[in-house]
Amino acid sequence: MDMTHLIAMSDKLIFVYNADSGIFNAFKDLIHKNLSPETYPCSLCTVTYNNLGMRREWKQFIQQLGRSVEFLHRDELEKKYGIKGIPLPAAFTKCMGEEPRIWLNAEKMNSCKSLGDLKQLVMSNLN
Repeated sequence: MDMTHLIAMSDKLIFVYNADSGIFNAFKDLIHKNLSPETYPCSLCTVTYNNLGMRREWKQFIQQLGRSVEFLHRDELEKKYGIKGIPLPAAFTKCMGEEPRIWLNAEKMNSCKSLGDLKQLVMSNLN
């Protein structure tokens, strides 16, 4: 069943990177993305971040969605929601009082080769 039709405006969107949190990991990921981008395992990071941080265009897009949005790393998803073993990157929806549900799986996220692709994926799955 396609869960995208069940997303309410009040649902929180949770985007999860296929990377761990922390300064050391961020530095390691930055080097990996620049030296060997074809083997970097997080397409969400690749299209939404540059060497200076989150891309302005992505920040503005997220703000214009009119929804609560949370960004987590793989280790934070497990700590906060007890979710592990799901291929990442991925995006989840969360209704108040419920557990997060997968919304955009890793296959869909990894199909995005540009920020434009990701924005289109998000918009087409919100409606």
